[in-house]
Amino acid sequence: MTAETLTSPTYATAAELLAAIEASDGGRPILDPATEELVAHAPEHTVDDLEAAVTTARAAQPAWAARGHAERSALLVAAADALDANAAALAELLSREQGKPLNGPNARFEVGACAAWLRATAGLELEPEILVEENGSTAELHYRPLGVVGAIGPWNWPMMISVWQLAPALRMGNTVVMKPSEYTPLSVLALVKVLHLAIPEEVLHVVAGGREIGEGLSSHPLVDKIMFTGSTATGKAIIRSSADTVKRLTLELGGNDAGIVLPDVDPAAIAEGLFWGAFINTGQTCAALKRLYVHEDVYSEVCEALVAIAGTMPMGIGLDEANVLGPLQNRAQYDIVADLVEQAKASGSRVLIGGDPDTARPGYFYPTTLVADIANTDALVAQEQFGPALPIIRYSTVDEAIAMANGLEVGLGASVWSSDPVRAREVAARIEAGTVWINKHGTIDPRVPFGGAKQSGYGLEFGVEGLKHLGAPQVIDG
Repeated sequence: MTAETLTSPTYATAAELLAAIEASDGGRPILDPATEELVAHAPEHTVDDLEAAVTTARAAQPAWAARGHAERSALLVAAADALDANAAALAELLSREQGKPLNGPNARFEVGACAAWLRATAGLELEPEILVEENGSTAELHYRPLGVVGAIGPWNWPMMISVWQLAPALRMGNTVVMKPSEYTPLSVLALVKVLHLAIPEEVLHVVAGGREIGEGLSSHPLVDKIMFTGSTATGKAIIRSSADTVKRLTLELGGNDAGIVLPDVDPAAIAEGLFWGAFINTGQTCAALKRLYVHEDVYSEVCEALVAIAGTMPMGIGLDEANVLGPLQNRAQYDIVADLVEQAKASGSRVLIGGDPDTARPGYFYPTTLVADIANTDALVAQEQFGPALPIIRYSTVDEAIAMANGLEVGLGASVWSSDPVRAREVAARIEAGTVWINKHGTIDPRVPFGGAKQSGYGLEFGVEGLKHLGAPQVIDG
């Protein structure tokens, strides 16, 4: 497979992709969250299908590992070319199934990020590390393939997070069996169908189904590692089900990320960064900004600047190019967001914008909502809302803000906003989170390791450290 063979799109439309993945009347109905109309029926696989996929992946793994890093990396680059050639159809299907608009940091962005991530992963270098070299003896640290990696993904960024899992796993010489979310199986099935234009089918499998598939994957004796992105509760269940086979785990779990705005900021200058930190993918992002702590000296000005930005961001059906915000992906998540905002209203918090969904329109649209004068103990603050509602909490001292930011049992990401980089880093060092951004939030990079603290999970993804977590360390000493 070479880049030259991928110059023309294989699938011109989402309809062609759906036909290719054999979406039919016999599977799980998938609704467009913007219209509540049927997109297609997703194939629904069985435990027997899972067994066949794992068995095939196990048999194919030694030959895949034997190809070496250079050849596997070249195939990842060819797979990225295939994604680029089919980007329009993939983005259309993603928008219809997940709900995110084509425009803005949404569907086209996600498909493009998949291709970029494949290329970045292919370009990482992982050389043996010389630990000791003396008296004619050398101790070296190598990383060998683990075997079969089981990847369980979420519904918020179904294509991109799948690539985060599969790209380093394949690059390290493992084979992969994926289980997509029941809410967004079509996107992942289509993604892998396109990847198979470059990557051998026997090394990358998708098994779409319900909880029994996830449980079977996480407990399967021939699966050597599980990668999971999703809720903390499900992560704990995976830990339990994987225990008997002592699987390696990488868990990226719930976040409820805090942001701290110091009193020296220019509110107008940071407003757009704050907005997208919180509302990217309509707030449906694990590492989105979900609790904003603002110093009392600039509290009113920051609130006003955020309201001004929020009022300019159109929300609607994803296939409409004008929109940059979409619906919640499913009714259950809509109900969570709506309930949390209603609780905040009942507690006396002040809604600056939003909070008044149009229940007559189709789709799971909840308006962009900013809630001020809210207590840190309010449910909208203490629970991860995972939607377009941001609580803004006033504080008086930095120590108070740090204590509130660290007060929950999660710590995926956080951010500090300040015009003084030195002061910002001092504050960042005191926050209990896997990543702390300064004057930005949630900006990930394929070269920079990413992982959570506390109950936001463990293990690292991305960069060379992420590759190491997809390998078995082996020391050769002699």
